[in-house]
Amino acid sequence: MTDTSQHELVGADVPLGHTEDVPKPVLRRAIAASAVGNATEWFDYGIYAYGVVYLSAALFPGDTAEATLFALATFAISFLVRPLGGLFWGPLGDRYGRKTILAFTIILMSAATVGVGLIPSYDTIGFWAPALLVILRMVQGFSTGGEYGGAATFMAEYSPDDRRGFYGSFLEFGTLAGFSLGALLMLGFSLLLGEQAMYDWAWRIPFFVAGPMGFIGMYLRSKMEDTPIFREIEAQGEREPAASTELRHLFSRYWRPLVVMGGLVVALNVVNYTLLSYMPTYLQRRLGLTTDDALVVPIIGMLFMMVFVPFAGHLSDRVGRKPLWRFSLLGLFLGVLPLYMLMATGFPGAIIGFALLGLLYVPQLATISATFPAMFPTHVRFAGFAISYNVATSLFGGTAPAFNSWLIGATGNELMPAYVMMVACVIGMVALRFTPETAGKSLRGTELPGRRKAAVVT
Repeated sequence: MTDTSQHELVGADVPLGHTEDVPKPVLRRAIAASAVGNATEWFDYGIYAYGVVYLSAALFPGDTAEATLFALATFAISFLVRPLGGLFWGPLGDRYGRKTILAFTIILMSAATVGVGLIPSYDTIGFWAPALLVILRMVQGFSTGGEYGGAATFMAEYSPDDRRGFYGSFLEFGTLAGFSLGALLMLGFSLLLGEQAMYDWAWRIPFFVAGPMGFIGMYLRSKMEDTPIFREIEAQGEREPAASTELRHLFSRYWRPLVVMGGLVVALNVVNYTLLSYMPTYLQRRLGLTTDDALVVPIIGMLFMMVFVPFAGHLSDRVGRKPLWRFSLLGLFLGVLPLYMLMATGFPGAIIGFALLGLLYVPQLATISATFPAMFPTHVRFAGFAISYNVATSLFGGTAPAFNSWLIGATGNELMPAYVMMVACVIGMVALRFTPETAGKSLRGTELPGRRKAAVVT
């Protein structure tokens, strides 16, 4: 490798704070470094959600329905640890840099995923099997508490201000790619090896794929310089002096963006985890689709969504983030009930209904990395994003699959997930009313993007 290419690889010649001057090769590597980590995170969610029937039979006692509910509850447990991860990794990312923390979190996350594939069955070690699963899910939740906020911050701070929506959308492209890869592997092995082999041992194979994915992500991140915006405040000595000081300032001065972002995340992730994580279980257990059909429906839907994600991100740079969120929230509120009824008509209806729900959700998904990091100034951005996002996700997002399953059982109404999504959309619309429009605004400095210093809440 020549000196010039190495220079470009690490971004050493990027002017401090000037994301518009980032060379294209460096920007592409920053996008790849962020997206691969996010894909690894969602690959884990994908193989867990899409293999929950096999995993529950192998690692939990009881009949099929009871074991599946236990497995969904264990899925939710990892989300209860995510706020702790946000509190731990967020301030470290604001003090020592985004890329350093992202290198740690992706390795922890992928190692825990591989570990799930190594757990002996319940028949072999009894209650140690679900206990080990809970421990590994907690490790995953703790690492993810820093991964997503860090990756979105890294992506946003590298992107040009006038194209932050477009470039940031590739982080969510990675979300769908990781989820789809997990689902495709589960479906592919099921078709290739048969359902009995999947129950016996083959469900473990996709979990091992997380190992090389994690190492690729760590390698890409280790070759990047930290973001120009972070290096600017580092050079100017404007980082927070300690984690305790940062958290005190964050909660006292920036409590409004923390609360507003939390409301948006409730809408975002109730829809996300109901639509992407819970749907295979819902289609199979509640609507009677076969195991393979219940995997095919979300796979087709997610591939359909991936086509539109970059276009939605690009559109947000032209018209703003808020109009897209408003369209998505209102569209889902009005459309979720009839589309759930459509899915209940059978396999073709399930494909069409899921695809249309996914299309309505895309404007939210595509603009996360452009909207949320811009709600905080640079010196508290990683922590503000990580804490607000993970608290709301742990309470309302990751618990959605288990809550929906319990709610259907308690009421006997198969449409309860649709009603839950409608309530979440109302919360999101209220939060959107207080969300500033930051499209095209600079993320530089220690003031709120797009606002004078006097606008900081004290």
